[in-house]
Amino acid sequence: MIEEIRVAAGAPGLREITAEVQKVVGAAGLSEGLCTVFVRHTSASLTIQENADPSAREDLERWLARLVPEGDPLYTHTLEGPDDMPSHIRAALTATSLSIPVVDGRLALGTWQGIFLWEHRRSPGARSLVIHVAP
Repeated sequence: MIEEIRVAAGAPGLREITAEVQKVVGAAGLSEGLCTVFVRHTSASLTIQENADPSAREDLERWLARLVPEGDPLYTHTLEGPDDMPSHIRAALTATSLSIPVVDGRLALGTWQGIFLWEHRRSPGARSLVIHVAP
């Protein structure tokens, strides 16, 4: 089963999408399999991260912003604004797809794990994700 979903990204940062992905997994009706999530953009990414304490996500967001700051004079790809090239680099350093096992019809995530869309742009609009669930 393949389904495309749209996620309102809003501001930069980590937005949990576990429930949306699990809904697709449930609709697939598989007891066991593999769920692949793919973001169809070059300035956003995906990650599996702690979903209990928001400070973990805030620390990650600040760390990546320090690692890849806006305004680096070496950037030449600046036509779409000062957040454009840093967002491409941040997406390249993280992941555009994830694979999660499905066990007993559910994503086999750990107790504190969640799936997150990591938005790197300030005004992105909605993001498109392709979710593939297979036996």
